[in-house]
Amino acid sequence: MKIDETIFKAYDIRGIYPSQVNEEGFYKIAQAYAKLVNPKTVALGRDVRLSGEKLMDAVKRGLIDHGVNVVDIGVITTDMFYFASAAYDFDGALTITASHNPREYNGMKLVRKGAVPISVDTGINEIAEMVNSDYQYISPVPGKFETKDILNDYLKKCLNFVDVSKIDHFKVVANAMFGKSVQNLMKLELPIDIVPLNEIPDGTFPKGAPDPFLAENRAETEQKIREVKADIGVAWDGDADRIFIWDENGRFIPGYFLTAFLANYFCKNNPGAKIIHDPRDSWAIIDTVKTAGGIPLLNKVGHSFIKERMRKEDALFAGESSGHYYFRDYYYADNGLIPFLLFLQLKSELKQKVSEIFDPYFNKYFISGEINIELPSKELAEPILRSIENSYLDAKKDYTDGVSIEYSDWRANIRTSNTQPLIRLNVEAKSDELMKQKTAEILKLIK
Repeated sequence: MKIDETIFKAYDIRGIYPSQVNEEGFYKIAQAYAKLVNPKTVALGRDVRLSGEKLMDAVKRGLIDHGVNVVDIGVITTDMFYFASAAYDFDGALTITASHNPREYNGMKLVRKGAVPISVDTGINEIAEMVNSDYQYISPVPGKFETKDILNDYLKKCLNFVDVSKIDHFKVVANAMFGKSVQNLMKLELPIDIVPLNEIPDGTFPKGAPDPFLAENRAETEQKIREVKADIGVAWDGDADRIFIWDENGRFIPGYFLTAFLANYFCKNNPGAKIIHDPRDSWAIIDTVKTAGGIPLLNKVGHSFIKERMRKEDALFAGESSGHYYFRDYYYADNGLIPFLLFLQLKSELKQKVSEIFDPYFNKYFISGEINIELPSKELAEPILRSIENSYLDAKKDYTDGVSIEYSDWRANIRTSNTQPLIRLNVEAKSDELMKQKTAEILKLIK
């Protein structure tokens, strides 16, 4: 059987069900994973998507036929999947998820023991080759199957990052985007009043792609914050590994600023701490980390690249503007609940409104937000990057991810998508006027 090779992405496996990802293909992927990792026992979970149950059954059969013991951890968030792979005596883990993609998608994330990700550089290509060479193995001794509820252990781990007694009483609008995040939050005994939105898991995602990073998906949360006069708003994507917050006025807080704020906390409590950030926007993080006595480290976008660098550097914390936050003490993995718990405690200690906490960032660092420009083909991306680079010959340049150009009063990062014919542009400047001017200037060069 040949499988659509486009489903094998840089960090995971993802495609439309059932035309690109289906039971037959996932059985073979599970077999290939078993050959690659050679595990004795693995954890297996899934997100809330309707196709998840059938795909999970196919993966279970592929593993058991290969002689691998399977522990079913049920319908979970992706950060629960990382927890399971590291907190228990498993040799690896798989979860059936397409994260924040629309309802028609599904996919799979794969890790080795200890939540070490399997990416295109560390095994996904080998899995694709085995699948397309019709690799199959039936063990004379099939694997065993059992189930395990990991939720309480996971929640305890997250609570280890805070002192609940220091959290004040707040009213919180919490949007689950039809995933499990708010249900998990409500199981914690926190001194907060939760105003839930879309908290009942629903794999049809009736309001569209479960991605609060999309501007069109923010209005519902913003309106509810104003309506109920909440102190804070929070939303997670469909598999709950990305988190976004709003202030009491319904203003969206960029992940860039939340990264800087949390980095300040970690550096002040751990002098010399290494903090990893991506090149999309960086000045606020670099300034904050250095002022707080930490060491900022620039790294390529993407969870597998961030995690690899964190382990190499023994970095304490990392953040991406896309809403991923990584913690050394969470197995160098990303988690969507810990940042919110930390923010509740830090806001309580500061005795400030959310707007007051972030106004200094908004008033100093002016950002375009990520702008995606579609191209007729991926082949056009590289010449466009070179053209932009040559238009700013006197700029300081960095090639960590795409090309970053930097002057004293503005900077920009231009990079290509790993999976789509897209160029992604981020601009930041010392004034709003300059940011808008340079954004328009670079967009003109691209188009």
